[in-house]
Amino acid sequence: MQKQLITILEETKNQLSEADSPEAVEEIRVRVLGKKGRLTEILRSMGGLAAEERKTVGKKANEVRAEIESLLEARRKELNLLKKQAQLAAEVIDVTEPGRVRGLGVKHPVTQTIDEMSKVFMNMGFEVVEGPEVETVFMNFDALNAGPNHPSRDLTDTFYITDKTLLRTQTSPVQVRTLLSKEPPLKVISPGRVFRCDTPDATHSPVFHQVEGLVVGEGITMADLKGTLSEFARQMFGSGTKTKFRPHHFPFTEPSAEVDVSCFKCGGKGCKVCKGSGWIEILGCGMVHPNVLKVGGVDTEKYTGFAFGIGVERIAMLKYEVDDIRLFYENDERFLKQFK
Repeated sequence: MQKQLITILEETKNQLSEADSPEAVEEIRVRVLGKKGRLTEILRSMGGLAAEERKTVGKKANEVRAEIESLLEARRKELNLLKKQAQLAAEVIDVTEPGRVRGLGVKHPVTQTIDEMSKVFMNMGFEVVEGPEVETVFMNFDALNAGPNHPSRDLTDTFYITDKTLLRTQTSPVQVRTLLSKEPPLKVISPGRVFRCDTPDATHSPVFHQVEGLVVGEGITMADLKGTLSEFARQMFGSGTKTKFRPHHFPFTEPSAEVDVSCFKCGGKGCKVCKGSGWIEILGCGMVHPNVLKVGGVDTEKYTGFAFGIGVERIAMLKYEVDDIRLFYENDERFLKQFK
């Protein structure tokens, strides 16, 4: 039996010398020292030996086992080292090779326009407030004095989620939420994304952005509205910009108006940008309707206010002379890189 032990040891040495991977070493360990290994079988058969012989064979078996374990561990470390060295040799970094130049992105032109508009109004004392894009029908229509028969409530104009919730068609609901949460006097703007069932074309998109404003206080008049928006136009389009207010109708303001600015391209003489009129329409506005103030719990005998809504994409198209609103959403880097 001792000869068998010596034979197992010598064969194991030969097999380890030929092993070329840590996995091969593990296979040898299982064949020799595993539950059904050759050395394990010898140890199990020792029960049939005489006491003196069992003692001698047991001692030799333990010596062989210890030596085999040592050989296995040494060969495993050697092969792991060779594997690591080969991996390092294959992954050598050439420090002289030029690095990859990563291009820096640019803030989207719509975002740039929102930031610029917000800065103008904040310099006039306005606070920026935000609200949810998924809005209630009450906040989006009823609270803004848009009755049940108002055309904008049709399924063809508005994205409804349920009978009582929708994707907001304007950021005006933020004005009502502000009236409900803040006491006058107040001056706020609410920039954000809005949604309408418009078929995409050069001037329409089902998703676009607005900046709406609200001012409520004692003695607020149409003159304050005109002064605020005229200053906004000068800040956005140049100091020589003039404004023109035309009567209009919005359910949430009375009186209401649409605002034109003198063409910043031709100075009012008439050109392609202003379609020869010398004026460009930029926004709608008016004095806040008393019904809207009442929803917000505002005393209409004491306070008055004005509101306005500006389409961000329209301002961006005018400012950067972009002739198709869809360019803002196609994510073409050739287009966006122009706005660095």
